[in-house]
Amino acid sequence: MNNSDTIIVTGGAGYIGSHTIIELLEQTDYQVISLDNYSNSTEDTYRRITEITGKGNRLAWFKVNLCNKEELTYTLKQTNSIKGIIHFAAFKSVPESVADPLLYYHNNMESLVNILYLCREKKIRNFIFSSSCSVYGNIKTLPVTEKVELPEAESPYAHTKQMGEEVVQSFTKYTLEFKSVLLRYFNPAGAHPSAKIGELPIGPPTSLVPVITRTAAGLIPKMYVHGSDYETRDGSCIRDYIHVSDIADAHIKALDFLIKGKNREACSLFNLGTGNGITVFEAIKSFEKVSGKKLNYEVGPRRSGDIMAIYANNDLAKKELGWQPKYGLDEMMLSAWKWQQNISTITAK
Repeated sequence: MNNSDTIIVTGGAGYIGSHTIIELLEQTDYQVISLDNYSNSTEDTYRRITEITGKGNRLAWFKVNLCNKEELTYTLKQTNSIKGIIHFAAFKSVPESVADPLLYYHNNMESLVNILYLCREKKIRNFIFSSSCSVYGNIKTLPVTEKVELPEAESPYAHTKQMGEEVVQSFTKYTLEFKSVLLRYFNPAGAHPSAKIGELPIGPPTSLVPVITRTAAGLIPKMYVHGSDYETRDGSCIRDYIHVSDIADAHIKALDFLIKGKNREACSLFNLGTGNGITVFEAIKSFEKVSGKKLNYEVGPRRSGDIMAIYANNDLAKKELGWQPKYGLDEMMLSAWKWQQNISTITAK
């Protein structure tokens, strides 16, 4: 394989990782190597990526446990001229992290430290870390900016993201010529416009949109709205839903930002959200409108680890990265529904 100008994507078979690989192949000339252990994804993702882009010749992938430093080093020992790493790989379920905190601390922190070891050993200079709006906890000032002081995390998952940011910031500070970008995603939703790739968790989904689409497809008999007694306009939680392809596009811009030296600080931080807070009931209504299907749902109690409301101030990403979200809520819901119908058809064959 030609090793010139390679980008490593960890967790590349996952939801955001796969959409970012598509954008890397379509918007840049880089070779792409994906590392994944398929704990919440499958290798079939790469076939879909190749089908969408027609550029599979620039994509290679390896099954790797990132918590095993020797395995990681061995896998990439022949790969040189690595231009940058986009680090997605992490466990991401709030309820699961509440049920098993140590699993999250071990997996999310160990894998990050090992990837940074790799950066040091191979002199990889550009690093993008996948963070989350969960670091803001139950912040009172909305829309939230990158400058606020972070409160105590509401879940072990959120805590691993806070810790991860600190580790990357510290490593960047004390490592000569190393540059990094921390991207705090709000709530990724939707699917690629081709409907050939989208969110496909291995176990039961915990994110709202796949729960909605699976309920509509009859795969989940009934969905639950977790809490309707929050101090919001309709009692349900408020989130900032952002199309996964918009998030993927921001990674290409962040990579360009680092590689072309547009960054003023060694470690930069950006919110990735639309700036619009949407309630759970509003998300349900949007889906029912674009799909023409009535959802079977019931209001249940609040869920441990959930925060009441969060949405972004995204001015900094717009200004510094030249990034602009293109998709609205209805488009997210429609693309997610088309993807759900597509996978239901594939599974039925």
